Amino acid sequence: MNKILRHIAASYLARAVASVLSAGVSVGCFLQGYTLMGILFLLLLLFLLYKQQVFYRMHTRKVLFLLDAIANNDYSVHYPEAEDATGNSLVNHALNRVAEILYNVKTETVQQEKYYELILNCINTGIIVINNEGVVYQKNDEALRLLGLEILTHIKQIAQIDSRLADLLSACRSEDKLQFKITGECGTANLSIRVSGITVRKEYLRIIAFNDINTELDEKEIDSWIRLTRVLTHEIMNSITPITSLSETLLSRLNAQQQYSRDTLQPQPDTISPSTPEDTEILRSGLQAISTTGKGLLDFVENYRRFTRIPTPTPSIFYVRELIDRMVGLTRHQNPDLDIRFQIDIRPDDLMLHADESLISQVLINILKNAVQAIATIPHHEGVITIRAYCDEVEDILIEVSNNGPTIPSEIADHIFIPFFTTKDGGSGIGLSISRQIMRISGGSLTLRPGDGTTFVLKLH
Repeated sequence: MNKILRHIAASYLARAVASVLSAGVSVGCFLQGYTLMGILFLLLLLFLLYKQQVFYRMHTRKVLFLLDAIANNDYSVHYPEAEDATGNSLVNHALNRVAEILYNVKTETVQQEKYYELILNCINTGIIVINNEGVVYQKNDEALRLLGLEILTHIKQIAQIDSRLADLLSACRSEDKLQFKITGECGTANLSIRVSGITVRKEYLRIIAFNDINTELDEKEIDSWIRLTRVLTHEIMNSITPITSLSETLLSRLNAQQQYSRDTLQPQPDTISPSTPEDTEILRSGLQAISTTGKGLLDFVENYRRFTRIPTPTPSIFYVRELIDRMVGLTRHQNPDLDIRFQIDIRPDDLMLHADESLISQVLINILKNAVQAIATIPHHEGVITIRAYCDEVEDILIEVSNNGPTIPSEIADHIFIPFFTTKDGGSGIGLSISRQIMRISGGSLTLRPGDGTTFVLKLH
């Protein structure tokens, strides 16, 4: 290609040089008095300039014709490359070469678009690409399936399925994370929607990706119910079994006593007879065991009720320093005999939080109680509880509560937030479960930081 361009440039340069020489010779002849010779060279100059103009116009028309054909996706244009008197073969060959290169680029681009479209149609995520006017530039089959549409060229067409979803997608912006429940002919779908933006050829486009999370939600819900059912079954069976056993033992002995008395009119040995102190004690201890176990079952049911009836948060603005100082004072008052040192670091000192203060207090009480109990398991151990509160780079407020007690084993750490799971004698197993639930309804989270030591992290947005 470069060789051809050099030949064309040389041809134009030769014509230009010939024109300049003709002009110079013509002027020289006129100055030397050779008028006829000067006129001849002047006519030659005019002829060269005319031919130069003819070639320029002809080549310009060819280039413009080729560009118009390419703009209309017509790559069938082909100029003859055979040698002719006009000397256009090099130009024609160059134009044909340009057309061939552009055709190859166009073909490769089309193949890449089909390749990417095939990839989009193979994923389980719906993809829609729209501009600011709502015109759909690209979509995949999963998007059409989730929306229940066969054709989608404008975002307003989604209003046929749900006008609220159409308005939501029209108003969404880059980095938005949304969730929407849509009901169509194929049933109900919970859509998780994520939006990103990109500028292509000076036009801003939004890429909307959405997934149906119904299956994921159903699986998590079923798994949660299975875990809860196992816990409830375990606790209830542990309480019902001794009650049933004791009741059957007492009832069988009473029945035997009644039967023997009817037959012999005398009390039977080794059976219960409330008339003797020994039998009265047997009956009392059995009923006491039944009563204690029944109360334990009632306490369990009450704990379950507390877990499922957390009040709706009533947010207010308060200082984190005052809240933590109050919780530390309460912990010290409840455990005066333990050697525990508190390290408090709040930055800035006037850090404020917008949340339900009473609910957050309950979370801190539960975590500090667990920390104290963990430290108490190590005899003659100076306990240290460290509390840090700060604001991170995205302006979320974090409260970290650490203790130097025994590290929670990994196999136990995976279960500590499950309702009614406990490793303590007499523990209810709902403290951390309720605390995490409170943080969730407050728009935050409660996590156990992995690593050495035990650190619980409260995060509020």
